[in-house]
Amino acid sequence: MINITKLYAGRPTTGDPIRYGEDGPAVIGHSHHFSEHAKPREASERRPVVVWNTTRRCNLACVHCYSDSENLDYPNELTTNEAKAFIDDLASFGIPALLFSGGEPLVRKDLFELTDFAVSRKIRPVLSTNGTLITAEIAAKLKSTGFIYVGISLDGIGPTNDAFRGVKGAYEAAIRGFRHCRDVSQRVGLRLTLTRHNFRHLNEIFDFLIDEGIPRACFYHLVYSGRGMKIESDDLSHAETREALDIICRRTRQAVEAGIDLDILTVDNHVDGPYLYLKLLDEDPENAEKVKKLLEWNGGGMFSTGVGIGNVDWLGEVHPDQFWQDKSFGNVKTRPFSKIWLDTSDELMAGLKNRRPLLKGKCSNCGFLKMCGGSLRVRALRVFNDPWMHDPACYLSEEECLPR
Repeated sequence: MINITKLYAGRPTTGDPIRYGEDGPAVIGHSHHFSEHAKPREASERRPVVVWNTTRRCNLACVHCYSDSENLDYPNELTTNEAKAFIDDLASFGIPALLFSGGEPLVRKDLFELTDFAVSRKIRPVLSTNGTLITAEIAAKLKSTGFIYVGISLDGIGPTNDAFRGVKGAYEAAIRGFRHCRDVSQRVGLRLTLTRHNFRHLNEIFDFLIDEGIPRACFYHLVYSGRGMKIESDDLSHAETREALDIICRRTRQAVEAGIDLDILTVDNHVDGPYLYLKLLDEDPENAEKVKKLLEWNGGGMFSTGVGIGNVDWLGEVHPDQFWQDKSFGNVKTRPFSKIWLDTSDELMAGLKNRRPLLKGKCSNCGFLKMCGGSLRVRALRVFNDPWMHDPACYLSEEECLPR
């Protein structure tokens, strides 16, 4: 994640210690899961945020779904007892947060029982949902159970969102979900995957965030996985990606300057870090050097997949991240996640934990490697059939990547 609010707009957020190694004061108005985190000594020492696909079932049919979910029962998903054993191990392992995802996690009948158990083991629970099932009653339950953050996916305004979600009325249902969360003071944010169909509506998305009082948004770059493999042509061009980042940066800074509580992040393309740095070199060179140090401490992709982020699917299979579900390191039904995660006998896991000498192509001699860390390895695999080639979504020119 690249925190635009912190790095470009200069407003501290509660995620700063774990992302950038900064000991900052608590941020008024923010109460999500990083508020009590001490910084790790090194980014490489992070325990992973675990994305758990609690179920594959989903009530929608999103065209870019990485789990290729449908509205049907899938066999052999983790039972309640198996899930509790898995969560217990995560607690002992000291993970910073557990993200309950799907499919659609709210269709899992024991979700709140499992959340209660996670909270009792001092795990910070986060929910990733399409929002359409969040009634007033569910919102109150999310709040009382202890979800410290609810991320609702929205991929455009009105019909644009419904076209992506594959169900008419999904937009209005998601809006009700946002409002129900807001009404009970449940911290909630928007999640949007950038494509050619929606990036030109970014100003409308920011207007929506401000008008609805939604304090956080994560803008995801498209990753080719699941049904997302079929819409590669919908991905932004490099020029369009730069245009999208410019809009996101401008609107974030304007919001911060207006005193609006808005925490904006971009996700799944660590090239955004060097791009921010280059923008700041032109606009505020002194601040650019401060941002450079923070980004280099973070390490970008170097300490993400296989280090600071991991995935467990509905069957219990452990994956490098949620977009890499065709690779399993083992199953939590037969071996604890903590043991699987630290086992570098698998060649890929060993490489992910020490990838720098393996990187090829544009990444191998990039001047921003300490900031970007080679970005997303699974995207290189999808395009080049080689996880160590450069990320094809790198939108910096060869000249921009020269050592400086």
